[in-house]
Amino acid sequence: MVNRRELDPEASPAAAFGARMRRLREGQRWTQEELAEKLGYSSQHVSAVETARKPPTLRFSRRLDQVFGLASSTETLEREWREMRHSALLEGFPEYIKYEGRAAEIRLYEIGIVPGLLQTPEYARVLANSAVRRGAITPEQADERVAFLAERQAALERSRPPMMLVVMDESCVRRLVGGPKVMNAQLDRLAQFAELPNTVLQIAPFEIGERRTFDLPMNLLTLPDLSVVAYAESQLRGHVERDTAAVLPLLTAYHQLQAEALPQAASVAMIHEVRKGTP
Repeated sequence: MVNRRELDPEASPAAAFGARMRRLREGQRWTQEELAEKLGYSSQHVSAVETARKPPTLRFSRRLDQVFGLASSTETLEREWREMRHSALLEGFPEYIKYEGRAAEIRLYEIGIVPGLLQTPEYARVLANSAVRRGAITPEQADERVAFLAERQAALERSRPPMMLVVMDESCVRRLVGGPKVMNAQLDRLAQFAELPNTVLQIAPFEIGERRTFDLPMNLLTLPDLSVVAYAESQLRGHVERDTAAVLPLLTAYHQLQAEALPQAASVAMIHEVRKGTP
């Protein structure tokens, strides 16, 4: 009997991809050789991806979706690949995205840049291209990042969209990103967001000083079962927190931040003020 290598889906995004690929293959009662033939790849390639010794590619992921009949579903392997590629250096992000897609309520706090879920494509592209110029990501990864953000935004446009509560540091609207044209369109997008029936937009002004309760961006998701998940990230990694004892103080801090932030009407007025001051 051939030795079967056990897989740990929690080891890495690539391991999670490989483990799911194996489950789908075994569900069809196919060997690696049989799957390889259907895909048009070698059995060695199939084995290497399945055991996370080789990362999947976009083309390979799409072929898997075709062979397994997932191409028209919402749980494609291509989407999992995009999540993995987008968050290659950020532990916890793929796990967070799965929660985000089914959250009943989303609370966001951001510093310095507009939160991703509120970014225009042009604003997002400027940030991605900047990362390319710094050598942080490749041009291909920049394209993937922008496309994946669009998918995340589209996933929230459902028949019963989540309630979205957003607090942005004043630096998010004062910091010029992409020049006047891109920034003006982004500010307009924020004002439009504030008009939606399922949103609340607030700006935490500089003047609150030490009363700002977070020094890093923070995401808090309320799930359909009313449990709350927290997500925060540094420059190199992200972390999902589900433990109630750890999450509740973060929720309290968010409420305190909302109390210090400007009301929505005053926040929108500030956005319009900044918009008028941008050539």
